[in-house]
Amino acid sequence: MRSPIPALVAASVRRPWLTLLLSLVLAGVALVFTAARFDMTTDTAALISPDIDWRKQERAMEAAFPQLRDVMVVVVDGQTPELAEDAAAKLTVALAADKAHFRLVRRPDGGDFFAREGLLFGSREDVRQATAALIEAQPMLGPLAADPSLRGVSGALSTMLDGVEAKAATLDQIDRPMRALADATERSLDGKPGYFSWQQLFATGAGPLSPPKRRLILAQPVLDHSALMPGEAASDAVHAAAAALHLDAAHGVSVRLTGEVPLADEEFATLQENIGAVGMVMLGAMLVTLWFATRSVRLVAAIFGTIILGLVVTLAVGLAAVGRLNLISVAFIPLFVGLGVDFGIQICVRYNAERVTGLAPAAALQGAATALGAPLLLAAGAVFLGFGAFLPTAYIGIAELGVIAGLGMVIALLFSVTLLPALVLLLRPGAPRREVGFAQFAPADRFLERRRKAVLWAFGASMVVSIALLPWVVFDFNPLHLRDPKAPSMQALTDLTRDPDRTPNTIDVLAPGPKAAELTQRLSALPEVKQVISVDSFVPEDQPAKLALIQDASVLLDLTLNPFDIAPPPDDAALVTSLRQVSGRLKAIGGAEEGAAEARRLGAAFERLASATPAKRAEVNAMLSRPLAVMLDQVRAALQAEPVTRDSLPADMVRDWIAPDGRARLQVFPKGDGNDNQVIKRFRAAVATVTPAISGLPVATQAAAFTVAGAFVQAGVIAFVLVSLLLLAVLRNLREVMFTLAPVILSIFLTLATCVLIGQPINFANIIAFPLLFGVGVAFHIYFVMAWRGGATGLLQSSLARAVLFSALATGTAFGSLWLSHHPGTASMGKILMISLIWTLICALVFEPALLGPPAEKDEAEPVLT
Repeated sequence: MRSPIPALVAASVRRPWLTLLLSLVLAGVALVFTAARFDMTTDTAALISPDIDWRKQERAMEAAFPQLRDVMVVVVDGQTPELAEDAAAKLTVALAADKAHFRLVRRPDGGDFFAREGLLFGSREDVRQATAALIEAQPMLGPLAADPSLRGVSGALSTMLDGVEAKAATLDQIDRPMRALADATERSLDGKPGYFSWQQLFATGAGPLSPPKRRLILAQPVLDHSALMPGEAASDAVHAAAAALHLDAAHGVSVRLTGEVPLADEEFATLQENIGAVGMVMLGAMLVTLWFATRSVRLVAAIFGTIILGLVVTLAVGLAAVGRLNLISVAFIPLFVGLGVDFGIQICVRYNAERVTGLAPAAALQGAATALGAPLLLAAGAVFLGFGAFLPTAYIGIAELGVIAGLGMVIALLFSVTLLPALVLLLRPGAPRREVGFAQFAPADRFLERRRKAVLWAFGASMVVSIALLPWVVFDFNPLHLRDPKAPSMQALTDLTRDPDRTPNTIDVLAPGPKAAELTQRLSALPEVKQVISVDSFVPEDQPAKLALIQDASVLLDLTLNPFDIAPPPDDAALVTSLRQVSGRLKAIGGAEEGAAEARRLGAAFERLASATPAKRAEVNAMLSRPLAVMLDQVRAALQAEPVTRDSLPADMVRDWIAPDGRARLQVFPKGDGNDNQVIKRFRAAVATVTPAISGLPVATQAAAFTVAGAFVQAGVIAFVLVSLLLLAVLRNLREVMFTLAPVILSIFLTLATCVLIGQPINFANIIAFPLLFGVGVAFHIYFVMAWRGGATGLLQSSLARAVLFSALATGTAFGSLWLSHHPGTASMGKILMISLIWTLICALVFEPALLGPPAEKDEAEPVLT
């Protein structure tokens, strides 16, 4: 076997202008092709093969219930239950009307059905307490229903005071509404936000019927997967609708977005946040390192120009090979730059070494090609096979990255041995003024010769320690942990996760219709399961007894809640009159009991309000009347409850749980902390013992982790075997193959051990550092083994050591700049890349020379790649 690299370099040196022209033409064609064919998907579902079992289950669920895919969760929080309900109802109407941005909008915890039948979902005792509280509040509800305003509130208080004077009630029985009204009025008069809840006032305490301050809206947005943030337009539409409806903090409401679509969009927004600064640091670090490596601005320009044109061609070839880029395959850019820089530095440093001897530029380039032809070709071949090893795996994202990066290595090498020599000749860099190697490292070379065994024993001990630490390596493949915890969608998701009834960590089970009830029972019996929701969960139990209680309350409260005449809204004069009348009665109440004190406090507050500005009275009137209208409507609806059967359930609700072919969806909730990975792991394993037809966030997270980890293990084994066979076929010496691969394996173990010591888990993002570590490591060690094989001594003093050192520094500082990213996943990738390259460099400059020892006598009959 003979390397074609010297011939390619010779051809480019003979015709540098032609080589440059052909390279520019090729890059131009690549640009035109890329502009016409560029396509990139941000769909994370496209990253893993659809043919593995858990993805098939996921697709089956999505096919049966397509309305559950790509859902945006709108979290509406109100200072009061009325504000939350009113805001959710208005926002749902607004979003449902926006067909340009939303396919489907629904409320899982609200709407006409729950407004009417909500009381039936409590226990019989819950319903009894709720209806009793309404009946007890009848003296106050009547005047409020007839006059839903601040004037009506004053009238209701007067009615209750009449009852106290008639000995039909006591002040202590009405101290709760007086205290609530006094608190809200005083806050408003003091210029603080004042909110009032009639639902909380009449509520009987906690439980399933307690009024919630949080409401959810599920929206299925129209997505544009060709955009970096496919749901950005829909998210903007939600915020615009909320702003138009004045649903903001100033009005006691917050509207937040979460769910898979906003989470993915905000992740990309975080990536873009300081990408410019990170890019400038990366570029600056690489250029500075290149200058220190070559001591020539013109050589830096030649290397940089070669990388840029090679990157353009690689992008076009990659698109032709895989069709479109994905969120993982786009990482071919740093991989290409990192390894392309290595080729350029190797050639230019060797060129400088040849120039020092007095050779002319063309001859120096030819000499560099002759010296480096074999190791460059072998290194590129090994890296190509290493990346190609991902092709058979189920992790499509990394498989496509392997295809593009592998082809990129071929392109990087071709441009480095054609365009780079041509640019060097055309730019005419000056000859170095001193030796290119590191003469000052001569003592280090002698130390490694004298203390070779001690050095090897030290690295052997470090290998043993690293292996011992492997059980403590943390593999955290929860994609949520890669996102910025301060991002609004993540904060909203964290809030939901803390709520056991709204946690997203639920498992969906796709069950044959006849077996749904049996599966529900078996799943409910699992100790890891809190509850199982099915379509039958929306048919309340013990309905006759509950309906009887509701019917009795409805008969008693009918005229109270539905008066024949409703007073028109009062003007300011009417408000002042009513306030002064009731405040006088309240302030005149004597006694030391708590109810009397609250009455006098409320009287003083109403007196202050009567003396305030009309605007302040209008503000307090709105604060009381708006939630009053919501509360009265809810009470009227709740008292109209009817028997619920599966046949009477709303069609859209049934469709969320029963597919057209009769299959049923069961939603299983975990017991325990939904944020604990171990809890979710046990939960998923327990549910899987009952049925394999499962999907949802816990399933996807853990199964994806297994798929990704399996892909890297599979690719690692394949890459190791292929690269070993390549090295064995070329070197024809098993010992030299081991010399090449042993330092790579050592650097991987040392990197993992360092992760344990610094508490850095391996995740979806930073695991991509290991293919780069393997590629760079194999290349570096091939250079040293080939030089040693050729009889080179004093390796640390050589130009090769300089090239390897600055190649590692260029790649390390460039990728290490990713550490500055605001995106947690990208930052962790930069950290792991920096750590891995430091260990790769140490293994290359210390362990490898000690491992190789003095060069062996060369066997003339031994085949050599040149």
